[in-house]
Amino acid sequence: MGEAEKPKGNLKPQVYKDPRPAEHFTRFHERTRTKRPNWMYEVVRLVLTPYLLFFFRTRAIDSDKVPADGPAIVAPNHFSFLDHFFVSVYLRRKVQFMAKSQLFEMPMQVVYNNGGVFPVRRGQRDDEAFKTAHAVLARGGIVVMYCEGGRSRTGELGEAKPGIGRLALESGAPIVPTALAGSERVRDWKRLQFPKVTVQFGDPIRFERVDDPDRAQSQAASEEIFSRIKGLWHGLRENGRTATVRARRAARQGEPAGRRPATD
Repeated sequence: MGEAEKPKGNLKPQVYKDPRPAEHFTRFHERTRTKRPNWMYEVVRLVLTPYLLFFFRTRAIDSDKVPADGPAIVAPNHFSFLDHFFVSVYLRRKVQFMAKSQLFEMPMQVVYNNGGVFPVRRGQRDDEAFKTAHAVLARGGIVVMYCEGGRSRTGELGEAKPGIGRLALESGAPIVPTALAGSERVRDWKRLQFPKVTVQFGDPIRFERVDDPDRAQSQAASEEIFSRIKGLWHGLRENGRTATVRARRAARQGEPAGRRPATD
């Protein structure tokens, strides 16, 4: 992969490699490994929730599929810088995000570091990011990691990268495939157009643990996760939010009462 992705339209180039040394990010990893998100997480949620719900009419489908406790990996597709927040706005549990290291610049790195975000140096074999993710999972937390690695800027799904498969195989934690539909048009707010954004969580899947998976094994696991995401995403695109919600409600009619969520 090259240093930057060529932009479409007036988008800025997306830079993949961070020139700063790995040691620069040590303090962020150490904090995430030893401490949970603090009050900053709640402040960001309080500020952004009305914006996401009012302007983007964000709705979650099947949020109950995210485990109520214990370690889990939430694996969404990725279009927008707001995707972190679209994924977490309806989840009662606090989640921690693996995000590109380029975001860790003052003053926002203070918000990210205290709010549960930790860096990954894309274009590198960043073992420190995986050690941090494992530390979060080991204490029963949730890690959000994008299946495509970075944002797709074409309006269509990108390609699965091996990272999510590696984490899934190494940890053995349940992975929740998650589809984000509508966030590909979030930038339209500049034209005062605010798309509806829908988040649909899929059935958790697990892989047998592999202590040191090779790239082929990791890629194969990623492809399986991404195929689940594609199914959810295409369903939302083809059927729309309303029809998807109705279909899910109809499907739940046959489920035992104890398994039905109180709300979406």
